[in-house]
Amino acid sequence: MPYYPSNLSSFVFSVLNLSVLFLFLHIFVLDVACKDLNLPESHVAYHLNRISRGAPGSRECWGYEDDCDRDNFAFSQPECKEGHSTYIKDIETQKKTFFNQADFGFVRQQIREQSIICEPLFRDDSSLECSKYLRFCNGRNIMVNFTDFLHRREPVRYHMDVLKEGEIAGYCTLHGDRLKDELGHLSPLQSWAPELRFFTELPQRPIESGMCDVIVTQPTVFLKLDASINMYHHFCDFFNLYASLHVNTSNGIEYDPFGREMRILIWETYKYISPFAETFEAFTENPLWDLNTFRGKTVCFKNLMLPLLPRMIFGLFYNTPIIQGCEKSGLFRAFSEFILHRLEIPLHPRKTRKIRVTFLSRGTKYRRVINEDQLMAKLHQNNRFEAQKVTYGSQMKFRDQLEITRNTDLFIGMHGAGLTHALFLPNWASIFELYNCEDPTCYLDLARLRGVHYVTWENEEKLQAEDDGSSTESGAYAKFTNYSFDPDEFMRLVNKAADHIEQQNEFKNYLNQYLTQNENRDEL
Repeated sequence: MPYYPSNLSSFVFSVLNLSVLFLFLHIFVLDVACKDLNLPESHVAYHLNRISRGAPGSRECWGYEDDCDRDNFAFSQPECKEGHSTYIKDIETQKKTFFNQADFGFVRQQIREQSIICEPLFRDDSSLECSKYLRFCNGRNIMVNFTDFLHRREPVRYHMDVLKEGEIAGYCTLHGDRLKDELGHLSPLQSWAPELRFFTELPQRPIESGMCDVIVTQPTVFLKLDASINMYHHFCDFFNLYASLHVNTSNGIEYDPFGREMRILIWETYKYISPFAETFEAFTENPLWDLNTFRGKTVCFKNLMLPLLPRMIFGLFYNTPIIQGCEKSGLFRAFSEFILHRLEIPLHPRKTRKIRVTFLSRGTKYRRVINEDQLMAKLHQNNRFEAQKVTYGSQMKFRDQLEITRNTDLFIGMHGAGLTHALFLPNWASIFELYNCEDPTCYLDLARLRGVHYVTWENEEKLQAEDDGSSTESGAYAKFTNYSFDPDEFMRLVNKAADHIEQQNEFKNYLNQYLTQNENRDEL
């Protein structure tokens, strides 16, 4: 016989109290998890659900999970405009293509493509699992023999003979034909085929049998770098590492793939030096290793990840038919938020409604703005803007650069790697590439992927080159000279970008968060 409460209002009140308590506990758990995981607050629910520790009924998903309701609960919500694709006419197909090739769908593809290369029989055996063409791999109880490095005298970078027959191995059943089938992309920066083609099946477990001089119990990443001095190229490395952590959540049972206890081994013998080295602190609390670290030793790695490689991500940047007409990759936004959070880059309160403008001045021989002082004077004369000129060089810490960028609404600069800072602008921001130097898609595509507005010079009759750019052996080229710009046309484009910024709801809400209360107080 059903129970009917004698006092319905008391019953409803009790239910409401329980609901409020559950909500409070849910918020408390997420707050604790946020601090423990050291992730942006907006990422926590997605991460917990991915590793099956989310709150009951929570359905947030990154977008690559098999059971993800992408239309309603996915982190990624890319946008496409009708009629902009050169080869896909249906907007839904266009959006799907963009998601699969430039968003978390790319992660999903790597997860789905994984196959077992070396198969374990028992839990303590070795294992090796890789995606197609050995672009990404994760392994367990893998032995790597670095003793040959005692005899190598030449420095190693981009070499394809770092490991030879038997120098990487495991106690598992090797599917040799499967391994051979995946060797089609034999390239130092395109796959792990140069290292894994010689993978060998061992007759006994390497750790228990005493084969190892060193046993590394922390999760370890072997990382091949593109170019550590150039921000654009080096952030392909960091972006690939971040994307690989998502791919590796499929194997994240024994450890949190986003934890900072991992070890990173740079796959070269050169000492790592980079003005962007601080970025590694977002991924690990440990010093970096390189191929000299274990010279002359046999090392066993309990958990090993071979991440996506630099030449993979270049396909996203330069394959313009994929990007055309679409923008706001959730993968790129998540990467931006992750780096800014882990490096503790603050977003400053606003004191005025002025648009913050940062003009990036180049300290290089080429692509300098000859009349930048004249352009800056124009900005300072306009009360709509709060403008500053900066030079991002070795004299400024990278964290300080990121702090300036994160607190910029309109970022202006000539074509060059410094425009990679578009990754770390606020969602409402605009980037003004003063002149693209006949390379029209590079930073336009980067802005679209990140989801920020893009402006560039429109009338070449209103800019003037210092010379024809023929002072190098490469011949005449737009990147090898300096330029001056018509100040009035410059301000027209600046105001065009400012109009877009002021129309963004997120920008309006951010201003109101700090300014409305103060303005009301002033009126009183």
